[in-house]
Formats: sequence, structure tokens, C-alpha cells
Amino acid sequence: MLQAALHAGTASRRSVFEVFARRLPDGRRYGVTAGTGRILEALENFRFDQPQLDFLADTNVVDEGTLAWLADFRFSGNIYGYAEGEAYFPQSPLLIVESTFGEACILETMVLSMLNHDSAIASAASRMTSAADGRPCIEMGSRRTHEEAAVAAARAAVIAGFNSTSNLEAGRRYGLKTVGTAAHSFTLLHDSEKEAFTAQTAALGAGTSLLVDTYDVEQGVRTAVEVAGPSLGGVRLDSGDLVAQARWVRDLLDELGNTDTRIMVTSDLDEFAIAALASAPVDTYGVGTSLVTGSGAPTAGMVYKLVSREGDDHEFVSVAKAAKNKVSLGGRKYALRRLDDHGTATAEVIGIGHAPENDGDDRTLLHQFVADGRVLPGWTGPEAVTRAAQRHAASLAELPTSVNRLQRGEPAIPTEYEE
Repeated sequence: MLQAALHAGTASRRSVFEVFARRLPDGRRYGVTAGTGRILEALENFRFDQPQLDFLADTNVVDEGTLAWLADFRFSGNIYGYAEGEAYFPQSPLLIVESTFGEACILETMVLSMLNHDSAIASAASRMTSAADGRPCIEMGSRRTHEEAAVAAARAAVIAGFNSTSNLEAGRRYGLKTVGTAAHSFTLLHDSEKEAFTAQTAALGAGTSLLVDTYDVEQGVRTAVEVAGPSLGGVRLDSGDLVAQARWVRDLLDELGNTDTRIMVTSDLDEFAIAALASAPVDTYGVGTSLVTGSGAPTAGMVYKLVSREGDDHEFVSVAKAAKNKVSLGGRKYALRRLDDHGTATAEVIGIGHAPENDGDDRTLLHQFVADGRVLPGWTGPEAVTRAAQRHAASLAELPTSVNRLQRGEPAIPTEYEE
């Protein structure tokens, strides 16, 4: 596409691309925006180095003119979008790229891969933290996905309300709180469960969490208390009927004098399992596989479409794909969240070619992230994750209570248009 546009003389046409999802995953009531910060971090270093140019030349992917263009590539446009952590709905203009066609075209795969993955994880994580209703959730999915996807997933999970992650690289890059527990192999390494627990508490202190279901759970709990005493931080349950088990383990801990010892549960949890555990005396949830695979929706289904471009007279014209089953609306978009007198969202309002009318209580959704190729401060690094987590909490708080339902349903608020 780039090479053909360069040959046609149209690669330099000013263009507006938009990222949006035509629909939410089946049955979901909202999505959560994530990945923008990673896009901006990548954009700052988005260059074609000599080894990459050599590969393109040696394999005849592009011609000499295109190679020369790529060698000088620097994004010089503007980028706007929804803040990370913000709830989104069908057709929400999550990211808007204003630049030449060539510059915007070359960013498409990077933008979509990050937004689709991270927003899918954040959307699943948000349902899980809502179901947890204030009980901490720990991201523990690194062994169930690609090593780089694991770091991105941890970041997205914390944006959507997870308390911490077991991924140390995510902790290093983004300042996330990191935690972990021992595996069954550690217990099996030792000649007895008591020896394993003694070794762990000797190294990590009585405040550690002991995995008590390698053999017999009741005996495991009794041994843990015998070794660590009343200061035992927690026990982890990883199998069996977690609801019933958590109840009698809580009773047993209290009976043994360990009223402050917490109960963590793991074992293939998702939002439905977490909701089922609401009545059980569980203190912490450790979530892995379902989280990092989007809990049934591994992609957010976002697309990157040209919606406006410069014409021969240098005026912008709206453009859109005309397929009946893949509706796209041309024109540069603007968006706000319509709120009622109580501060509850009632609609996602999208203006085409102009900002929607704000009655004074509504909230504008688009922020500028990049100005003339320069990434604006505050949208990358650890600061951005903290900011995004705060935005997520505030965004969900203003949505109707239907967002907390796990049953299948329509989007929590409708999408409306102003032309």
C-alpha cells in the first residue's frame, strides 16, 4: 500500500484514521480501553534500522524509493483518543491518527495489535474485579501466554483494577506491585510438607502464604499453623470445591487461633467463578489463564479505518467502506459521555465532523496524546498506569449498575450520533 501510494503521489495526502470496535464481544455490556500507553512508548522509537531495511531490500518486498522513505520515517502527525482505563462502546472512536496517509498506514499493525490485545485483557479483568467486589485480585497468567504478551497483560489487568501481578518484568517496567506464591513442586522437593513449610517461613517470614493442598488440605492447614503460628500470612487453595473448602478452612483457621490468616484461592478462576465465591470467606483471588486469554474474548475486534482524507482541492472529504455487514461512518469523530443530573451515563454521543453539543454536565472523551510527532507527557510509563487505573474506577462509577451484571445483555448505554 505504501509503495503504491508513493508511486501514485498520494502517500503525502493528509488523512484521518480511526480505531473503533463495531460491536462488543457477545454478551458484554462494555469494554475497557488499554494499550494506548504502550503504543505511545513504541512510537517514540518507531524507526526502520539498517538490518530491517536490508531484509526488505534482499527479499524484494519494496523498491528503492520506498526503502528511502522508510529509512527517513519519523511520525510527524497528531494522535487523539480515549484515556486508558476508559469504558468504551460500539463505534467509540478510541484512537484517531491525523497524519499523511503513508505515516498512518505504516502504524496500523502496531496500533491494532496492542489495542486489541490489551483492551481484551482489560475488559476481562474489569469484569473480574467487579465480581470480586473489593477483594484483591492478583494477575498470575504469565505461563499461559507469550512472554511479551504476559507483560502487557499484567499492565492491562492493573489498569482494570487488579491489585498486583506475579510478573516481575511488568513490575520493573511499569512500577506494578509484584507478589507470588510457592508451587506444589516446592513442597514435593522436601521429604515432608512440614519441612517445606519450615523452609519457606525461615526464608520469607511467617507472613508468607503457604500452599496447603499438595496432599490433604486439613492436615496442610494444621501443619502450616504449627510451623508459622498465629502470624501466618495466608494459605492458598488450588483445587477442589473452593466454596465449601474455603468455608471449613476459615473455620479451622479460626479454631486454631489464626483469625488474621488470609485465604487465597486459585485454580482456573474467571469472573463467573469469582462471582460464585462471593459468599465464601475468600480474601484474595489469583487469576491466570482466563485473564490473559480475555476470558472467552481474546481480541477486542477493533479496526483501523480511513475516515477522512485530503482531496485534490486540499479540502478534507469524508470516506467510508460501503459493505452492508461492516458498517463504517466517514468523517472525523468527536465523542462525549452524556450524563444525567445524578452523574450517571445515559449515552455515548459521537459527533461527525464537529464536537457534540455539551449541556454542561457531559464529559468529553478525547484527549491529545501526540502533537506534531511529539508524545505529550503523562501518557507513558508507571505514571500512565496509575492514571489509567484511576480513570477506570471513575469511568465505571458513572455507568449504570447494569455493567456489574455477568449475564448476557446489550451495551450498558447506547451509541448516538450528531451530524
